[in-house]
Amino acid sequence: MQYWWVNQNQTYEFEVSGNYMWSPKTSANEARNQFCDNMAETKPGDVVFSFKSTLIKAVGVVTGQAETAAEPTEFSTVENPWGKEGWHVPVAFTELKNPIRPKDHITELLPTLPEKYSPLQANGSGLQSVYLANVPADMATVLITLLSGQVEAIVDGADQRVYDEADDDNAEAKLTDRKDIPETEKLQLQKSRRGQGLFRTRVQLIEKMRRVTGLSDKRHLRASHIKPWVRSNDHEKLDGNNGLLLSPHIDHLFDRGYISFASDGSLMLSAWMKSDVLLAWGLDPHLNVGAFGAEQELYLQYHRTDVFK
Repeated sequence: MQYWWVNQNQTYEFEVSGNYMWSPKTSANEARNQFCDNMAETKPGDVVFSFKSTLIKAVGVVTGQAETAAEPTEFSTVENPWGKEGWHVPVAFTELKNPIRPKDHITELLPTLPEKYSPLQANGSGLQSVYLANVPADMATVLITLLSGQVEAIVDGADQRVYDEADDDNAEAKLTDRKDIPETEKLQLQKSRRGQGLFRTRVQLIEKMRRVTGLSDKRHLRASHIKPWVRSNDHEKLDGNNGLLLSPHIDHLFDRGYISFASDGSLMLSAWMKSDVLLAWGLDPHLNVGAFGAEQELYLQYHRTDVFK
C-alpha cells in the first residue's frame, strides 16, 4: 500500500462526489511533471488524503488502475481548465466528519516531510504547484494518528469496493470472447479463477505442506493464486508455482493483502490487520510456514509489493 496527497482546491466537489482523480499527463508547457507521473503509479488499495482550502477534508481508497482519459467535461467551469488528455484514477472517497488542518500540526509533520516533491511547505501551507504527491510512510502514520481512527474505518469500508469481483468478471467475459485459444484451454483458464481444474492439480503437486493451518484434508483447502488471477497472463493463471493451498479464512486474508509471506517463510502481517482477528482465528504472529521454491518466490515478490497492504 502507498499513500498519496491530492490537492483538489478547484475540482474537489467534482472529484470527491464522482469518486475519481484526474490530471493532465504533462505541465501546461508539455514538460514532464512528477506530480502528473504519480497518477500512473497508483494501485488499487492505495490511500489518498484529499486537501482543500487548508484542510484534509476527505480520504479515499484507489479502486482501479490509472487509465488515459479526456479532461472531465465538468472541469470546463473551473478557472484555467486544462483541455487536454490526461490520467483518470478511480477512487472511493469519503468526506471526513472531523477534518484536520495540517498547518496546526506542522511541528509533528515537519520531520516527516519528504525532501523532494513535498505536498507541504515547511510552514504547513500547501503548494499550488502540487497535484498528486507521494506521502512517506512516517508522514502517513502521523496523519492517520491525527485523524483518530477515521482512516482505518474508511479503508475497512472500501475493502470490498477495491477487491470487488467485477474486475474478475470482466476479465472472464473477455476470455470467453477470445478466438486465439481453443475452448479446452478457455475452460481451464476459467476453472483456475476458482482454484479448480488443472491449476489446482498443479498446485497440489508442488505444495506438499499445508501452509499456516497444517490442515491436510484437501476438501477444505483452496488453491489460491499468489499473483491475482485477474492480473496474471495465461501461463501464470495455470502455473502451479503461482498457487498455495490455504484454508478458506487464510485465503481471504492472503487474497485481500492482510497477510503475506517473507522469502524465509515468515508470516507478514499488514498494519491494517486487527489483533482481534488474529486471536479469533488463532494466527501466531511469529509463525513460519517453511521455505518456498525459487519460482514461487518470484510470485511472492509480486504479492508483497502489489497486494500486501
